[in-house]
Amino acid sequence: MSSLSGKSAIVSGSGRGIGAAIARKLAAAGAQVVVNDLDPATADAVVAEITAAGGTAVPCAGDVTADGFADRFVGAAVDNFGGLDIIVNNAGYTWDGVVQKMSDEQWDAILGVHLTAPFRIMRAAQPVISAAAKREHEAGQAITRKVVNISSLAGLYGNAGQINYSAGMAGIIGLTKAMAKEWGRYRVTVNAVAFGLIKTRLTEAEAGSDATIDINGRTMKVGVNPMVLQAAQHLAPLGRLGTPEEAAGAVYLLCLPESDYVTGEVLACSGGLVG
Repeated sequence: MSSLSGKSAIVSGSGRGIGAAIARKLAAAGAQVVVNDLDPATADAVVAEITAAGGTAVPCAGDVTADGFADRFVGAAVDNFGGLDIIVNNAGYTWDGVVQKMSDEQWDAILGVHLTAPFRIMRAAQPVISAAAKREHEAGQAITRKVVNISSLAGLYGNAGQINYSAGMAGIIGLTKAMAKEWGRYRVTVNAVAFGLIKTRLTEAEAGSDATIDINGRTMKVGVNPMVLQAAQHLAPLGRLGTPEEAAGAVYLLCLPESDYVTGEVLACSGGLVG
């Protein structure tokens, strides 16, 4: 039997990069997955890939910060798979700037996607999870559910030029630890994975290049200074950047039954790199 057979999962921001790798990893382990992306075509493509590999997935396109999205996201799992067992709050992006040049819009947007959206998704999931836990307790069943929130080394150590992102990533750690205490009574573990530099479209593009992403009609440049990437590889004990599949593996560890007594923790997936 697959390690996550019979489980249903929602993974935000799973149309590309690390999120897509997480969705594929959970599906390969037997989970039924709700795939989310801003772009419906991108979400559909990941669903098609999972289905072609013999897995089960459905799309739920939309902006995780939009009013009503959280209820629709949780509802997609309940309506299609009959319940919800795994929540992975992964959606996010960066919009950098030093403090004196950062607008309120920049600050609010990044905290919205990295902190407010996970809060809303967990709030929307609470009635579903509490009702399931009550039924299982009355039936004498012991079923553990999982929440994995995505953070970053920036949330642990800060990063110059990323005060909004660092604040959001630190905030999700606080949310994780508080929710581990609140949801322990439901047999839900709540943990976070803090990523270092992982090879994605956001990190592989060179700063100053024409590489962009589109977020809610805003075209935003992406990229990391190649000197920073080079230095990070030298400083990391493993001597390289991580892959999306390796990042997904760290999330998968916290979704397994073997981690049922691990909660309120932050797992760094960074090749040994620290701030």
